[in-house]
Amino acid sequence: MALYTPEYQPTGEEIAVINTSKGAIRVQLAGADAPIHVGNFVELAQKGFYDGLKFHRYVPGFVIQGGCPNTREATPEQVAAGRAAGFAPFGTGNPGYSIKEEYTTNPNNKHEDGALAMARSMDPNSAGSQFYLCLGPQHNLDSGYTVFGQTIEGKDVIGQLRAGDVIESVTIENAAA
Repeated sequence: MALYTPEYQPTGEEIAVINTSKGAIRVQLAGADAPIHVGNFVELAQKGFYDGLKFHRYVPGFVIQGGCPNTREATPEQVAAGRAAGFAPFGTGNPGYSIKEEYTTNPNNKHEDGALAMARSMDPNSAGSQFYLCLGPQHNLDSGYTVFGQTIEGKDVIGQLRAGDVIESVTIENAAA
């Protein structure tokens, strides 16, 4: 799959507001540390890519993961069950491209509680749209997955999220025009 370079150039001031069926989460994006990931996330959010997707993976004490387009047409109950007839497997979708990893260049690539990072397959350069929020520190992931933001409000909301919960929208505050 072709590697995509976002046109959006982060300023470092961007804050993602992830509105979920359980409440809002505000994340300070790390544009200086992971400009490709932040630029990609901002572009996808501004296109409405995440609107209506569901969180498809919940591992207690580890992560809550969303951003798979295969969940768009599925009901929350189908996503919570993990599979649904007629749907591509949840957790395997992407935006049609991948982005270059930045965990080897990000000086602050630390999976702290509430960190926002990109999921990927075995290929280091396979991240696209799927993201996860850490449920507690996960430093075993520091050397393999790119952190591109840190929750500043809504950790209580993150703690309530489960597979099947809806990403109602993702908006970006302070995005450059």
